[in-house]
Amino acid sequence: MRAALPLALIGRAVLRGLGSAGRVAIFAGSALAHILRPPLYPREFAIALLNIGWLSLPVVGLTAIFTGAALALQIYSGGARFSAEAVVPQIVAIGMVRELGPVLVGLMIAARVTSSIAAEIATMKVTEQIDALVTLSTRPMSYLVAPRVLAGLLTVPLLVACGDVIGILGGYLVATKSLGFNAAAYLVNTLDFLEPLDIVSSLVKGAAFGGIAALMGCYFGMHSGRGAQGVGRATKASVEAAAVLILAANFVLTGVFFSL
Repeated sequence: MRAALPLALIGRAVLRGLGSAGRVAIFAGSALAHILRPPLYPREFAIALLNIGWLSLPVVGLTAIFTGAALALQIYSGGARFSAEAVVPQIVAIGMVRELGPVLVGLMIAARVTSSIAAEIATMKVTEQIDALVTLSTRPMSYLVAPRVLAGLLTVPLLVACGDVIGILGGYLVATKSLGFNAAAYLVNTLDFLEPLDIVSSLVKGAAFGGIAALMGCYFGMHSGRGAQGVGRATKASVEAAAVLILAANFVLTGVFFSL
């Protein structure tokens, strides 16, 4: 009996994990179905666009520019050991566009937007506003979830594009002002090294990460417990789930785009 206890605990944990994954998958399918199905709520969609897109731009820009600047310094310092300092423009460009830009923007959105969505919807559930929507024959999936998920799918790729450009700009400023690179040569090397697939992969990752971030906020908000503790747990769990899923999705998408 004692020997079987650890196996039973592992089995229960696996079953709970599979059950949670199934519930999230069903929720995601329902959310995507409601995006394509009327009624639509343009006002809620516009508010979500503002909150997810425009209001996230300052933190995305600051994160990207400092990351690009630090990346240039690190590559220059590491390359100096092998007399390869000249590769700074190329590595900064590919590092920001392929990986750091999408991932950092996705994590910033998870920290800022996912938590906000989860707290907002969980509070609406606690105060019975979601029940009131149902009473008024308004589907919560159409009114609360679909506009936010659609906004995440559309705006985060734009944020990723801005983050890529700003990150490359941060590396450019450090390289030309502190490391002695020629400005024109730096830009030429950056543009020559990037390929269309790099940019496409970055934007696709942005769309996937935006959808994950918004979806996790909505899911945990809609399934939160009662009371202030329920709202807190839902907010924490949503950010954790979004961050882990974004990193996992980044691995999968990187393999899809760049596996040999």
